[in-house]
Amino acid sequence: MQELYYTQQLPISLEEAWQFFSNPANLKEITPPHMGFVVTSKHSGEQMYAGQIIRYIVKPVFGIPLKWCTEITHVEDRKYFIDEQRFGPYTFWHHQHHFTEVEGGVLMEDILNYKLPLGFLGDIVDSVFVNNEVKGIFSYRKKILTERFGS
Repeated sequence: MQELYYTQQLPISLEEAWQFFSNPANLKEITPPHMGFVVTSKHSGEQMYAGQIIRYIVKPVFGIPLKWCTEITHVEDRKYFIDEQRFGPYTFWHHQHHFTEVEGGVLMEDILNYKLPLGFLGDIVDSVFVNNEVKGIFSYRKKILTERFGS
């Protein structure tokens, strides 16, 4: 299983950060365009809540569409939320999003644990492709958030 950890500090209020990140409609904005990310859930514009199901289509490889379904399993207002894959390309996906008010803004921390299917073959695909793709998504997100909110 892979565990990735990312942080980013933004010069915005905790309230502004929470409003942006807890709205599933904003996921597309922070996902690289080449992934063809489309939220297909009918209620994706609502603020998230524990038990919320979010469905989307993503095209990570050669434009081949994959359906993905996550559940928001935990939410503590203005502190953290957790999304877990229910259906999709991973055997396991658990993504924690933490928000902490700090001097000059907010610190965001992401802890991602994931595992691909197919045993050692999945491990090979992960080391050759998927892990770098996931890291690229977080790099893109950092760039877009810096452009949007400043550094």
